[in-house]
Amino acid sequence: MIKHSLLRWSSGLLILILICSIGAGCALVSTTEVQTDTMKGGADGKQKIILTVWHDWMGQDSTSETMRKLLERYQKDNPHVELRAQPIIRDVYRSRLKTMASAGELPDVFLIWPDSMTREFVKGGLIQPIDDMLKAKPEWAAGFMPRSFDSFTVDGSKYSVPMSMAPASFIFYNQAIFDQYGVKVPETWEELLNAIRMFNRQGIIPIALGNKSSWVAQSAIFSTLANRVTGTGWFMDVLGQNGARFTDPIFVNALSRMQELAKAQAFQSNFNYMDHIQMEQLYYRKQAAMFMDGGSAVSNLIAGAPKDVLESTHITLFPTVAGGKGLPLSTSGVVGNGFAVNSQLQGEQKEAAFKLIYTLSDRDAQRSILNSNTLVSYQLEVDRSTAHPLFVELQQLTNKVTLLPAYETQLTTAAVETLSNGIQELLKGGSPEELAKKLQDTQANVLGKFR
Repeated sequence: MIKHSLLRWSSGLLILILICSIGAGCALVSTTEVQTDTMKGGADGKQKIILTVWHDWMGQDSTSETMRKLLERYQKDNPHVELRAQPIIRDVYRSRLKTMASAGELPDVFLIWPDSMTREFVKGGLIQPIDDMLKAKPEWAAGFMPRSFDSFTVDGSKYSVPMSMAPASFIFYNQAIFDQYGVKVPETWEELLNAIRMFNRQGIIPIALGNKSSWVAQSAIFSTLANRVTGTGWFMDVLGQNGARFTDPIFVNALSRMQELAKAQAFQSNFNYMDHIQMEQLYYRKQAAMFMDGGSAVSNLIAGAPKDVLESTHITLFPTVAGGKGLPLSTSGVVGNGFAVNSQLQGEQKEAAFKLIYTLSDRDAQRSILNSNTLVSYQLEVDRSTAHPLFVELQQLTNKVTLLPAYETQLTTAAVETLSNGIQELLKGGSPEELAKKLQDTQANVLGKFR
């Protein structure tokens, strides 16, 4: 692992404020197994290249297994490189990464999210462009879907390669439970509230929610709900504080509707104390009729859901909101995350890191990821003769919708933290107006200091 001081960067103050503001209280990841040496002698006497790698592929789902196999393939094909890979639980990965960034102790290669995280890491001098790698492999680079690199591009330079596609907000529902109680799959806000009332009467949890890690409700529910109310135009204006504010009545309305779900008892009572895995288990045990999550949940469902639940599960979009300005056939989402390269890497280490990125995102790797029931940003067709029906359903639905800008990747990281934690409080009865003001102050302060 390379260690360096943020004081060496002219933009060091920027990254400290942007990242430390959300990193407080996060436990540091143990680095006892990581040496500061970048080379060591191999059995043949030659210098071995060491790469420290962070990722969040810890699960038993097919996608995590596929990605771990790709890492193993790289290690086998490159015996002169020693990968020191550290898997980190997905719910805490981003906060720990930012904590290490603020300490100047980032790994050599690590998963990064597009848009705001990429922009802030670039401004802080933490990562380096990968344009040379893309230019060296033009046929591969040309195989990505149009605009796939936009969210990883800063000032004309590209900083990562998307390894998936990530629509963030779908409703997964058990059709058998809906049929049993004569409930219509909701297409409008009023139909959703009616379904919540009917399931509560029957002792069924309407929507399982695991919001212990506060990003879940913000990402899987609110980002799309807010767009249904405000539309994309208002959101793009508020991002740069160009004539729009989070204190505007239209956004307070969106927060109020989010709170309305909690007041209607849409979720189980302990939703802020259950994690993402426990949320899925409620659905698997038929205690809940629905849960809301991104497209990546399909891989987990196929791997972990009981056969009868899996066969009864279908996917739909978040309902429309009467009077709202958002597109109905849409959902929040982004191109998937990708690997970034520490800005301090040079020479053979840098070459080894670029080769690792290519191994994990070349055409064959993209096919393997697609076959593991995960959407990709590469131009490949799903093999419907072998793919699971639920994944085919996901792919067909995704092809029909517009991907909306996601709050979690568009807002400054400090504002994302404010919103996520604020929604936890909002769902417990907090004030929509107070959250709107706090979010406005956070976003405006960061932009005001660093424009």
